[in-house]
Amino acid sequence: MKTLEQQMAFYAAYHQDARNKATHFIGVPAIMLSLFIPLAWLRIELGGVAISAAMLFAAAVLVYYFLLDVPVALAMLLITGILVWSGERIAAQGAAQGWIWFGVLFVGGWILQLAGHAFEGRKPALADNLFQIFVAPIFLCAELFFALGYKPKLHADVQEHALRMRQK
Repeated sequence: MKTLEQQMAFYAAYHQDARNKATHFIGVPAIMLSLFIPLAWLRIELGGVAISAAMLFAAAVLVYYFLLDVPVALAMLLITGILVWSGERIAAQGAAQGWIWFGVLFVGGWILQLAGHAFEGRKPALADNLFQIFVAPIFLCAELFFALGYKPKLHADVQEHALRMRQK
């Protein structure tokens, strides 16, 4: 398994422009939320507790994040929890409302991301590695940590590695 630095460096190589990052800070959570809506409709009952596919999917991705970095994963737990909860609330409004919200969030999120890559002048990272769709959320969370001065060595290492990758 690649380290957080390796995953982030690959992603960062495609995301150096501040405008691109800004579009991703809106687009990535919008896409995540959109996916949690239909996943919320798929439910099973375990011991009297309703568990949705959104919860299970989020839990699986969070396990990966915890393997990468516990402090950043804890922040992602909070963010993902809010998005799953929001997706569940939207899904509870019914199929018509849910699919409208899904479409707006999913399409809008991708439009924002693609606009960001127009600023960047570089294709999305997932064009070269589809797994990057799972790295995007933790990358953005770590970027918030970096902006607050947390994990400066990781930030410097990621930037150095990313810039080398861009020069290839």
